[in-house]
Amino acid sequence: MKRAEKYKILISGGGTGGHIFPAIAIANGLKEKLHEVDILFVGARGRMEMEKVPMAGYPIEGLWISGIQRRLTLQNLMFPVKLLSSLWKASRILKTFLPDVAIGTGGYASGPMLKAAASKRVPTLILEQNSYPGMTNKWLGRSVDRICTAYEGMEKYFPAEKIVLTGSPVRKNILNLAIDPEEGRRFFNLEKDRKTLLVIGGSQGARRINEAIAQHVEKLLAAGIQIIWQTGKLSLEMAERAVLNSKYRKRVKIVDFIHDMEQAYAAADLIVSRAGAIAIAEIVQVKKPAIFIPLPSAAEDHQTHNAMALVSKGAAVMVKEKHASRKLAELVNKLITDGHKREEMIAQLKQFEQGNATEKIVDEIERLIMQSKK
Repeated sequence: MKRAEKYKILISGGGTGGHIFPAIAIANGLKEKLHEVDILFVGARGRMEMEKVPMAGYPIEGLWISGIQRRLTLQNLMFPVKLLSSLWKASRILKTFLPDVAIGTGGYASGPMLKAAASKRVPTLILEQNSYPGMTNKWLGRSVDRICTAYEGMEKYFPAEKIVLTGSPVRKNILNLAIDPEEGRRFFNLEKDRKTLLVIGGSQGARRINEAIAQHVEKLLAAGIQIIWQTGKLSLEMAERAVLNSKYRKRVKIVDFIHDMEQAYAAADLIVSRAGAIAIAEIVQVKKPAIFIPLPSAAEDHQTHNAMALVSKGAAVMVKEKHASRKLAELVNKLITDGHKREEMIAQLKQFEQGNATEKIVDEIERLIMQSKK
């Protein structure tokens, strides 16, 4: 592409790390390839993107928008007002910023932002990383120009001619992971040679996973395991109480959020995780054996479908959330001591590699801009 001007890129997405970190990965990829770019993020006021995006070095505007609850609440009654307010502000942002392309990665804010962009004939692209699309992306599917997916068979939900299979973007520091396990363990002040379990319940933690770990943490530590435990803010105090009087307290590192995930992945021999798209993409990339505990309330149980794609090929194992308190500790102990089984899982993970998804998505964005400039 001839770069006689600075291209203006608008990116909207958030609510969870699964929407935010791919958006940041795409922004970084665009900056690296197109060089002369002006990138503006649009998120939902009060959500985690309003903190994480500026930390990554990008400006962000906030819309007054939230999701719809499954029961009658004041928040639901306010939703039409919030939607109209967000569409109005989205139109103002478009008029002021004049983007060459608008990108949505899912989450509350991307709905009104991408809808407004499409109505103004701004080239639009959305990313759907899960096997079952979220409400926002289903709403946007017929309006946008391009839909990048991580799973085949998405023609059930979107117009086939708009779909491009790209995979899920992975942060560059994880994509090019070159940290050895000893270095990762030192980063968390853990022993360099001890088998290490990484527990991650998503960017905000997972209460039921945290409860299962807390229930059996003493047994796991006594078996010789050390643990890196990302709890989320709401479970941090509970987790700290669970190990407060343990004689093995130094073998566990408890944090509400891990900023340096590359260090955590490097340190781990085994991972316990939810089965969101970003978690699976990163675990595939770093090739670490994992026990997935899908979020049962996810739309159409898509996390179970995500996990089963790997489980069916011997690349991971899965425990239902309702069985976690009873089965998880025993399974962790079994896998952490079975090096042969872990190596088999690592070998099977290789078939799920999709190359550099960020690069593929950036190429699609570049094509959209080129087409609009003709």
